[in-house]
Amino acid sequence: MASSAQSPSYAFGGEPLTPDRARRMRWTATGLLFAMAVIFFTTHGLVPAHPAWGYVNAFAEAAMVGGLADWFAVTALFRHPLGLPIPHTAIVPSNKDRIADTMGQFLRENFLTPAVVARRMRNMNIARAVGDFLVADPKEEQEGDDGDQRSRVMGGAAEMLAEILESLDPDRLGNQVRAGLGNQLTKIDVSPLAGRMLENTMVDGRHLPLINGFIRWAGLTLEDNEETIRQIIHERVNGVLRWAGLDKTISSNVLDGLYKLLAEVLVDPEHPLRGKVEEGLRELAIDLQNNPETRARVEEMKREILENPAVAEWWMGVWERIRMSLIRRARDPNSELGSDLRTGLADLGEALKKDERLQTQINRFARRTASGIATRYGSEIVTLVSETVKRWDATTITGRIETAVGRDLQFIRINGTLVGGLVGMTLHFIVSFL
Repeated sequence: MASSAQSPSYAFGGEPLTPDRARRMRWTATGLLFAMAVIFFTTHGLVPAHPAWGYVNAFAEAAMVGGLADWFAVTALFRHPLGLPIPHTAIVPSNKDRIADTMGQFLRENFLTPAVVARRMRNMNIARAVGDFLVADPKEEQEGDDGDQRSRVMGGAAEMLAEILESLDPDRLGNQVRAGLGNQLTKIDVSPLAGRMLENTMVDGRHLPLINGFIRWAGLTLEDNEETIRQIIHERVNGVLRWAGLDKTISSNVLDGLYKLLAEVLVDPEHPLRGKVEEGLRELAIDLQNNPETRARVEEMKREILENPAVAEWWMGVWERIRMSLIRRARDPNSELGSDLRTGLADLGEALKKDERLQTQINRFARRTASGIATRYGSEIVTLVSETVKRWDATTITGRIETAVGRDLQFIRINGTLVGGLVGMTLHFIVSFL
């Protein structure tokens, strides 16, 4: 717990009030009182010598009395004058708990009611202020503290993201994300979407590279499995053909015919087989959109894929790689994540600055949130403040209050000394003419 000597307090004008400044004012007021006492005793014997000394002596006498009275009053607020246990002195330490309850009640009635919170925030454009802060200005970043503050915001946001990703259960979070995606995919009717996509692809001719790629893939697959095909043909033909060695001729003719067919389909855009493939694709596109049986089969395939344990295991692996990558990028100051955060925050700032409707919505949300916090947690906040003050010892609370207002109290002593002197001189003037 920091004492009053370690941290400055602030007056209502916003100037820091350190214990040294309050102490200087106390010594000034005490020095003025001591000066009045010296003047009083010095001029007491000079009064018969000239009438002017009577005014000086009266001024000093009344100033000394006024200064002593105000010293007693100011001192009695915080401690016993001269250490004497005079009743109704040391008011602040003696009433520490009551002061704490009064402060809490004042805070509750004047700051933490929903109506007061909403009224104070009604003219605050919080969204615009946040937007001004988030929009990066290179000159400001070089000349002021806004750049450092923005860097701290981005660094804190990245670290918070990493902490969240590390603290959450990866399996549970991955399952939740997968369940959310699965629910959304379940609601999507995939069949018409796939049909329209296939139809649009064929209209634009974007399916041709796919067909050519499929033909090339078929040729390579056939080449890689020549021995398997020859073995199948060898086993299927009768014994006479195998004895005559014609099975090898048949298998070679079959393979050559398939290679020739694939080559012709690949180089001839008007080949009948290519036309058959395109016709089949068009019918498939129509069936995907209009045929109930086809749509039902597609939906059943989609459901089986989503419920397949292998898909769930694949997704968990993907999610874990994504999670670890985000954590590494968040903790790496040289990664692109910092740049992405800067860009994202700048875009958000521009939107908050320019979009008045967005400002209205965010400001309304902020008011409602603050009012809700005041309604739900106002009592807890008041209790926290009150209990905190009650836990302070008498020396701490006295030091804090005296540091905050002690300088003004010393002005009371100075004013009391001077005003008392003027009153004494005035009374001396009146008495002189009676």
